Amino acid sequence: MGNRFHSVTLDTDACKGCINCIKRCPTEAIRVRDGKAHIITERCIDCGECIRVCPNHAKKAVYDSLSIIDDYEYTIALPAPSLYGQFNNLDDKEIVLDALLKMGFDAVYEVAAAAEIVSDATRKLMKQGALKLPVISSACPAVVRLIRVRFHELIPNILPLHAPIELAARIAKKKAANLTGLPMEKIGAIFISPCPAKVSAIRYPLGAQKSYVDGAVAMSEVYPRLIHLMKELEDEDQSDKVVDAGRIGVGWASSGGEAAALINENYLAADGIENVIKVLEDLEDERFSGLEFVELNACSGGCVGGVLTVENPYIAKAKLKRLRKYLPVSCNHLRDERMSKLEWDAPLDKSNALQLDQDMNKAMEKLNEMEEIVSRLHGLDCGSCGAPSCMALAEDVVRGFAQEEDCIFNMKEQMEEFLEQMADQKSYIEPPFTIKKGREEKE
Repeated sequence: MGNRFHSVTLDTDACKGCINCIKRCPTEAIRVRDGKAHIITERCIDCGECIRVCPNHAKKAVYDSLSIIDDYEYTIALPAPSLYGQFNNLDDKEIVLDALLKMGFDAVYEVAAAAEIVSDATRKLMKQGALKLPVISSACPAVVRLIRVRFHELIPNILPLHAPIELAARIAKKKAANLTGLPMEKIGAIFISPCPAKVSAIRYPLGAQKSYVDGAVAMSEVYPRLIHLMKELEDEDQSDKVVDAGRIGVGWASSGGEAAALINENYLAADGIENVIKVLEDLEDERFSGLEFVELNACSGGCVGGVLTVENPYIAKAKLKRLRKYLPVSCNHLRDERMSKLEWDAPLDKSNALQLDQDMNKAMEKLNEMEEIVSRLHGLDCGSCGAPSCMALAEDVVRGFAQEEDCIFNMKEQMEEFLEQMADQKSYIEPPFTIKKGREEKE
C-alpha cells in the first residue's frame, strides 16, 4: 500500500530556503537543497507542523473546494466535533447543523455521533480482553502514520477500528441510499476537516481498502459562511430538533476526550507531536506499567489545534466545555451486529521509508558508514547543510543524496587549510611572479 497523496504541499516560489521546517518535521521528511525545501513524500505524515512554522507560507494544505457539493445528487456534511469550538457563545450546536443545511448540504451527520459508537465498541473490546495492551487510539491519522514510519513494534497495539470520520460516512451514506434510492456513487459525504492529515486519510485510508468519505473541505474555509448563515438562523425556533451527539462525542475534539469516554482510569493522553514522540519512545521501551489505553493527538490541544481551524486551540477547548454542559452524556451506542462494520477491512502495513537497505547486512554496513561520517562532523545539528541533524546528513551521504562537504564547518576547515597551503606555496615563488607588499607605491 503506497502513499500516493499528501495534503501538505510546498510552494517552491514562496520558499526562501530557511531551515525552520526541517527542524520541526517529526520524521525528518524535509531537506533544503539548492536554496529550496524538498519534501520526502515517503516519510511525510501530513501532521502540518511545517505549515505552522513556515514564515513564508510556502507549506500549504490541499483540500477540496466547497463547490464539490455540486458533483453529487445528494450531499451529506460530516462536521468534526472541533467545529463547534470555533464559535463564540454557542449554547446549541443545532444552529451550526442548520447552517450547514442552508449552505447547500442535503443532510448532516455528526462525526461526534460516530465517535460515541467507537467509544462504546472500544469499551466492549477492552472488557473482552480482545486487544493488545496498551491500546493506542487510531483516531489521529498523523499518529498512525508516525507509528508506521518510526515505531513498527507498536503497530499491533493500534486500535483496529475505523476512525469516527470513516464510520460516520458509512452510516450516513447507507441511510441516504435507503432514503433516496440513489446509488452510493451519487451520494457525496463531505468532511469538514480541522487538519491536513484527515484530508490525506480520505485519499489514502488506513485500515481500509477505500474510504467512504468523498471529499474534505477546510474548516477555515467553511467558517466565514457559517457565521453569516448562523446569524440569519438565530431567531428561528429550534425546539423540535433532536440532539445527535452528546458530551462524549463532542469531547473527542480536545485532548483526553476519547480516553475519558472509556470510563477507565488507566489511560494516558498526550498532544503535540513532540510529546507524542516521547510517549511512543517510552511505550516502545516498555517504561509504562498498568497502562491500558493511550490517546495521542499530533496537534496541540487535540483536533481543536489543527492547522485548518480558526480559533486558538485552548480557547476552543474552553468553548467546548461550555457547550457540553447543555448536552446529554451520550446519544449513540453500539449494536452487536455493527461490530464487524467498525473493524478494519485491511491490515495496517509498516513503512520502509527509514530502511537503509532491504538486505540486513548491507543496512548494517551503511549504518556503520553513517557513524563514521558523524564522527567527522561537529555534532551541532545546526541544519545549515539543509538536513535537520548531523546524523541525517550522514544518512543522505550514504544514500547518495548529499556530500560530506555540505557541512559548512567542514567546508570552512577545508578552505582554511587550502588558504594555508596557498600561503606556503607563495613563499616559494620568486620575483617577478610574486606581488610584494607596497609594490604599487611609486618611488
